[in-house]
Amino acid sequence: MTEQALPGGYVNVVTLVGSTVRRTVTPRAEFVHRVLDLLASHGWPGAPAFLGLDELGRETLSYLPGHVAWQREQPGDVRSDASLTRMAQLVRELHDLTAGSELAGDSEVVCHNDLSPRNTVYQDSGGGLRPVAFIDWDLAAPGRRIHDLGHVCWQYLNLGPESWVGADEAAALECGRLIRLICDCYGLDDRSELLDAILWWQERCWRGIGAAADAGEPAMIRLRETGTVTAVQEAYQWTRRYRAVISRSLT
Repeated sequence: MTEQALPGGYVNVVTLVGSTVRRTVTPRAEFVHRVLDLLASHGWPGAPAFLGLDELGRETLSYLPGHVAWQREQPGDVRSDASLTRMAQLVRELHDLTAGSELAGDSEVVCHNDLSPRNTVYQDSGGGLRPVAFIDWDLAAPGRRIHDLGHVCWQYLNLGPESWVGADEAAALECGRLIRLICDCYGLDDRSELLDAILWWQERCWRGIGAAADAGEPAMIRLRETGTVTAVQEAYQWTRRYRAVISRSLT
């Protein structure tokens, strides 16, 4: 069958074959496949189904049609309050389905660990684009709810001076409002560690990309060359600067 390259990936090669997606198997694929099987066993539509390996040894997943927000410029619906609300509900569904499972082990839940618009499928059922599923589960692992939510707040709101023009207190207050919206819709009561989780992700990201690029990893070299490390460093400094202002908006 004809294969069509799917856009957006920096690390893996992803192609569309008929109604399936084919991806190179990663080192943690066995665990990821078990996670997808668990979610499918509950009938949850928020993730692709794992369908096995093809004749080339690639993993085969069901294709989820819709808009994947991997480009910088996106329709307003992607960052609307309604989309953030549905996204937070999907994250809560994911966490609740994995809580207490063998895959979560001694941790609270299984975390996706890379939740962002570029790993989200949006569909329009008449009221505008809304999140319906998450893709790219390669980093899924046992963890804490707050850990995934920290990544969510950073990525879906694109915290940092690049998106929040002016980077003033008014912008930080609006960020805080949107983070509060996400927490409310998820049902997160204790938000005392959330800003720490956001900062942890930001610092880990720019340091990790830099270290991997220094080690010669081609994908990380490309990310550094496109300015990702600098952008994340600036986002980290922005979050630290306005941490107190954002925190005041969370309750």
